[in-house]
Amino acid sequence: MNTVRTLAMSSELRDDCQCSGRRRRGRGEGDGIIFDKRKIVIPRNSSDNPKLFHPVQLNTLVDDYVVVDNGLVKVTFSTPEGMVTGIQYNGIENILEGANKDDNRGYWDVVWSDPKNPKGNYDKLSCTQFSIIKEDEDQVELSFTRTWDSSSDEGGLPLNIDKRFIVLRGVTGFYSYSIFERLEGWPDNDVIQGRIAFKLHEKSFRYMAVSDERQRIMPTAQDRESGQALEYPEAVLLTNPSNPFLKGEVDDKYQYSSDSKDNRVHGWICSDPPVGFWMITPSIEFRTAGPVKQDLTSHAGPVTLSMFFSTHYAGESLALKFRDGEPWKMVFGPVFSYLNSVADDENPLNLWCDAKEQMLVETESWPYDFPVSEDFAQANERGSVSGRLLVRDRYINKELITANSAYVGLAAPGDVGSWQRENKGYQFWARADDQGYFLIKGVQEGNYSLYAWVPGFIGDYKYDSFVNIIGGKHNRAGVLIYDPPRNGPTLWDIGIPDRTAAEFYVPEPNPTLLNKLYVENTIEKFRQYGLWDRYAELYPDQDLVFTVGESNYQTDWFFAHVNRKTENRSYIPTTWQILFDIGNVDENGNYTLQLALASASNAELQVRINNPDAPTPHFTTGLIGKDNAIARHGIHGLYWFYSVDIPGSLLEKGRNTIFLRQTRGSSPFYGIMYDYIRLEQPPETN
Repeated sequence: MNTVRTLAMSSELRDDCQCSGRRRRGRGEGDGIIFDKRKIVIPRNSSDNPKLFHPVQLNTLVDDYVVVDNGLVKVTFSTPEGMVTGIQYNGIENILEGANKDDNRGYWDVVWSDPKNPKGNYDKLSCTQFSIIKEDEDQVELSFTRTWDSSSDEGGLPLNIDKRFIVLRGVTGFYSYSIFERLEGWPDNDVIQGRIAFKLHEKSFRYMAVSDERQRIMPTAQDRESGQALEYPEAVLLTNPSNPFLKGEVDDKYQYSSDSKDNRVHGWICSDPPVGFWMITPSIEFRTAGPVKQDLTSHAGPVTLSMFFSTHYAGESLALKFRDGEPWKMVFGPVFSYLNSVADDENPLNLWCDAKEQMLVETESWPYDFPVSEDFAQANERGSVSGRLLVRDRYINKELITANSAYVGLAAPGDVGSWQRENKGYQFWARADDQGYFLIKGVQEGNYSLYAWVPGFIGDYKYDSFVNIIGGKHNRAGVLIYDPPRNGPTLWDIGIPDRTAAEFYVPEPNPTLLNKLYVENTIEKFRQYGLWDRYAELYPDQDLVFTVGESNYQTDWFFAHVNRKTENRSYIPTTWQILFDIGNVDENGNYTLQLALASASNAELQVRINNPDAPTPHFTTGLIGKDNAIARHGIHGLYWFYSVDIPGSLLEKGRNTIFLRQTRGSSPFYGIMYDYIRLEQPPETN
């Protein structure tokens, strides 16, 4: 069966995918059920005797490999390095690409640097010691460790590494987690990225699924190598792909990024035999920077990743920077590498449906009860906090407003909004219900600040007191009141305060630079390549002018404030104008311009009032941001917020103009994305 032929009409197959009616029981819900009359899944905390299943066995292959086999999946590891060299499942001898070297199939890696010599170093965390942590018929847990020698002159990454792998009885997959540790007094270093990666058998796995809407046939690594490199190094125009269906498309791994809150399951499908390989992340507590941090998922190769921390869509502020001998320890994972299969005559996209259901099973089972490491906090070592968040904005409603769907989280103590740049500790988040009630469960012991932000309102909330979590205890925060930034009634506003630029105008892409996935999925059209150059085509003679009361931000406000491409292919700064009328100006009052930015990359935003040539701007952000969201097809990066005071003496009765100038030229990727802009009148005295 040919993968490309079978899955090419992906939209039709998705329509036929029978996601409903395939409910699988989670742990503790019963004795397990027969799935597709071939595979029985017994909850891992079932009290029944699981002797129906093949016991987990650990075998040694010569001196350099060990194999863990539970009768459903067989996983081979190199020793003592701790690389995953083979995954045997459902008749496929090796799910991974056997043509690759042992350390280029399934592996953990980090990118790090010495602050004195900031060149990036790539380390696949090859280990030097192997040990069996647990071995019985129900579970095998292996440990591969590497200890940094502080007395050595060879340098290297100053971290102790403990990579763990777990195979359970009756489970079609395996779990991976790692413990990274620095001891006090160790030298300064920056750790920029950490992840686990799997490179699958290229000829077998050609169909990728990241979400219900984002799934498709993918190009091969060779297709990319033979393609035309575009302006950003990861983007390639497919000029002679092995599948003619893909010719003329753009492929870029960043087109498949996701927010952390949405990045719970993704992977690949093989059609002959119909098998899926999925990365399931049951919790985001060990990912840095909170629920809306964007990162990579799966991409052409075929490659599947679990990203734990990186500077993607954020910049160097999210590198883990250790100074002055700072000690640190953190557990990343476990994440679940899940394999599934269906009968040959079934729709192979049912594998995606099943993977989503398995993700729910894993999520509901968190925290897991089977990792042996004492560094992984068990359920009885965790606590919880609940409360209700309300919003007070008297210019919208004299009564308190429920914080509907607010994001509420616990993270390391810090300033208001610091959670989005916090990267050395765990974070725990929940969504409030439509009445503002929230419950954050499974929180590891420690002292935290409670943070929140509310869709529909600008700014960030931080609870005045610390929240001390004790294992087995529940904290009641009570009723919390958020006073969002507000000085006076709204004169006008542009956009929706949701920390993205998704509501603004996203143009049609250059027809020679399409990713066909986003032609069909127009909601995420912003992921198309080269949209930055469409600005000059849409505004050939002058920059964007938005007239309050006449213009519509959905059609007249470009999604990104980018530089203008000139005829000689240079890029120059641009100045946008907001035109608005005021009937009567309070010359003695103070107006307020609320500026919420969804992204900034090597940008400086200057604000001038009624005089575009004023030598000194009324306000400037200074040089901000390195999130690269424009180049990497994100609709947001890190959030920036500014309240700009505008004396009434600067305004005029009748027509006024606010000039917004992004001053940093020279690159198509420098610029900002606006989240929301509001001009407020002076405060009401009553």
